[in-house]
Amino acid sequence: MKIVLDTNVLIAAFITRGACSDVLEHCVRQHRLITSEHILNEFREHMVHKFNLSAAEAEEAVNLLRSVTELVYPADLGTAACRDPADDLVLGTAVAGEATCIVTGDNDLLVIEQFCDIDIIRPAEFAEYEARKIEEAG
Repeated sequence: MKIVLDTNVLIAAFITRGACSDVLEHCVRQHRLITSEHILNEFREHMVHKFNLSAAEAEEAVNLLRSVTELVYPADLGTAACRDPADDLVLGTAVAGEATCIVTGDNDLLVIEQFCDIDIIRPAEFAEYEARKIEEAG
């Protein structure tokens, strides 16, 4: 599967152990991760300004993400799809990368549930979602 991990999931994966780090590690091994400069830039900014990493540490994390993801340019959605305009770039990333799902903790995205046949799920739901997709493909 092709999967977009939203910025909040990536940050949580780097900051703490738990569902987000488990999803990131699993997806690196088993799936294709899709991202965009928008997501990487937002990740970098938050790591420096909210979590007090140095610019060099944040850049090292971004470079690690670049090494395990496929970078796409977000598709133009034509019209606002999300109540938070910044999240339209996440949706556009998933569309451009032909993702199966977006994994996020962002309620502005989660409320949509699905966009252009791309499912929007929480990190804690990923294992069950993955099992269902494998069974459907089966």
